[in-house]
Amino acid sequence: MSSREAVTVIGLGAMGSTMAEVFLAAGHPTTVWNRTPGKAAKLVAAGAVEAPTAAEAVAAGTLVVISQVDYAAMDASLAGVDLTGKVLANLSSDSPDRLRAASKSVAERGGNLVPGGIMVPPPGIGKPGAYVFYSGSAEAVDAHRETLEVLGRVDYMGADPGLAMLYYQAMLNLFWTTLASYLYSAALVGTAGVSAEQVRPYAAALLSDLTDEGPMGFLKILTAEIEQGVYPGGENNLHMQAVGSEHVVDAFEQVGLDTGMPRALAALFARADAAGHGPDGFSALIEMIRKPVR
Repeated sequence: MSSREAVTVIGLGAMGSTMAEVFLAAGHPTTVWNRTPGKAAKLVAAGAVEAPTAAEAVAAGTLVVISQVDYAAMDASLAGVDLTGKVLANLSSDSPDRLRAASKSVAERGGNLVPGGIMVPPPGIGKPGAYVFYSGSAEAVDAHRETLEVLGRVDYMGADPGLAMLYYQAMLNLFWTTLASYLYSAALVGTAGVSAEQVRPYAAALLSDLTDEGPMGFLKILTAEIEQGVYPGGENNLHMQAVGSEHVVDAFEQVGLDTGMPRALAALFARADAAGHGPDGFSALIEMIRKPVR
């Protein structure tokens, strides 16, 4: 008999199935359940137990790891299930407020919801560099930390149940917009017959400059300015960048490419300029982001 903690995995899509595989490989007795039958055969062959019902899956142990499309799926799956004494580590995506409401609902049923956001795709689960944002009960996270660390580093963000998802969505926003921007840039120079491989080294160098930890690293500089609430402009002020952003839009438009992202950025620059931030630096854009147009 294994000395490792028993764990239940609910939701056997790409993420959930991989989580179950990782738990099994680490020696954890693993029970699985999925709303749509027929996805557990490979896991059962590897040693998992397929519960016939969600109630039996939850009853198999204290820790229940959930990976479904959203929190509504959890509500539907666990309707009427006894959650007394259970810790639900839900790594599904949803809005921060939805997580807060779910935490209250689970608590009313005797359980403890630990919302999480896993920051790797399925192939990266359990591998070096994998990490998961968690929030909610610190005691619940600590009690199951060793088991949860099988999936990746446990980064506990605070007692507010919505915090894990705030961090998760913030990182996804950064990830998606950065890569989408690269696609826009590759498409732009591609209209002149330039290959994406010719662009890639310049993009890589720029990203390195952005994240450099030295005194000239842009991310470090912007962070300090945001923290201080001071946005020095100098010779590279926002007004100049607002004008330049319109030229970027023109470039995309002239070659017949989509202008959605460039236009959105130019509109943000223009709004900041009109609000009196023209003499300020790039970091002043955060004031516009904090005061959205309704």
